[in-house]
Amino acid sequence: MNAWANIKTITKRELGAYFSSPLAYVFIVIFLLLCGFFTFMVGGFFERGEASLVRPFFDWHPWFYLFLVPAVGMRLWAEERRVGTLELLLTMPITSWQAIVGKFLASWLFLALALVLTFPVVLTVNYLGSPDNGVIFTGYIGSWLMAGAYLAISCMTSAMTRTQVVSFILSLIICLFLILCGFPPVINLVETWAGPRLVELVTSFSVITHFDGFQKGVLDSRDVIFFLSIIGFSLFCNSVIIRGHRAG
Repeated sequence: MNAWANIKTITKRELGAYFSSPLAYVFIVIFLLLCGFFTFMVGGFFERGEASLVRPFFDWHPWFYLFLVPAVGMRLWAEERRVGTLELLLTMPITSWQAIVGKFLASWLFLALALVLTFPVVLTVNYLGSPDNGVIFTGYIGSWLMAGAYLAISCMTSAMTRTQVVSFILSLIICLFLILCGFPPVINLVETWAGPRLVELVTSFSVITHFDGFQKGVLDSRDVIFFLSIIGFSLFCNSVIIRGHRAG
């Protein structure tokens, strides 16, 4: 019980830190503007002639998160190291895991808030037609899980360095790799010199491949496990790095 109380305290602390600076509001405004612009202007929502958010809305999320999520996660540990409060945090009566989970949950809840605030898009598509809201809901679940995977990677890279810019670049590169694994031009290139087994192996590491099922309204346990595995592995690496700092 005490462990959950510690996690809750850290989560509240981190959420408060977000909204005490312009970062949270800038992120949310940019995210909402991008979602609206790419859905209705670039995504060809009106040209499709169907009440659906599968392609015009959710298709862009892997690319939005590529830049926005590392911007959210880059400060989590790098800032603590830069200002010298990491040592103070680690000397408090909490475990490394409690600190890691608390920070991660705070940022993940913040991303959930940003997603929830896109509800005008859902209201608009319901006003204009009769979409399958079950498919839209599943798409939101997949988007949140994908954002969590990106965020966990950003937490890991943030723990590696005391410079937020370096953390941002590292997490962007890793997340870009996870996108390009399932990007059609990359798949076509791999198919020219590799067999189908290797192509299947490469695409299995892609967030696009696993997010596609959610967009279609399919809640496949393999896709859920994929994103949760990235989160778990990245947070485990985060804990190893933090313990190294604590031992040092």
